[in-house]
Amino acid sequence: MDNLIAILRGIRPNEVLAVTEVLIECDIRSIEVTMNSPEPLTSIELMTKEFGQQATIGAGTVTKITEVEDVASAGGKFIVSPNCNEAIIRHTKALQLGSYPGVFTATECFSALSAGADALKVFPASLIGPQGIKELKAVLPMSTALFAVGGISFENINIWKDAGVFGYGIGSSLYKPGKSINDIRTSALQLKQII
Repeated sequence: MDNLIAILRGIRPNEVLAVTEVLIECDIRSIEVTMNSPEPLTSIELMTKEFGQQATIGAGTVTKITEVEDVASAGGKFIVSPNCNEAIIRHTKALQLGSYPGVFTATECFSALSAGADALKVFPASLIGPQGIKELKAVLPMSTALFAVGGISFENINIWKDAGVFGYGIGSSLYKPGKSINDIRTSALQLKQII
């Protein structure tokens, strides 16, 4: 998995192909559509049919097992959740999808890993802070990939890099409804330069 996941929250099917194309042009190849977006499964299906060979498309804000099945049917390849739900993790892995659950405490981290998570989404990272990331890394297996998600932007990405995270989930500083394709391109190129 790429160390930068573009989080498309609120995106609509009629704009998803243009946004995906520009992200791929900027070498961002892990892209999630959140399940609280308008018609997320339609967007995921369009993206995987058009760009499935060039990017890994998945779903975010997944909170139900039925959503995992729906995403798999739409062609999605990974599941990101805001919380640590072991049943969702196990079901995700049973369907051979990537599992990236949200965690905040050491207890949640170890529960997620025991259930089969591929990487951990530390969320909201802005609350735990870089020092909290360092403390978690001290007790987790060295091979654990931590993604910082929530409050990550151009201005502060270096503090997360210094804390030792594997990657980043970037939402509103990269994409938000109404942002032009040119502005998305500019943001994506800035991010790739920093990372």
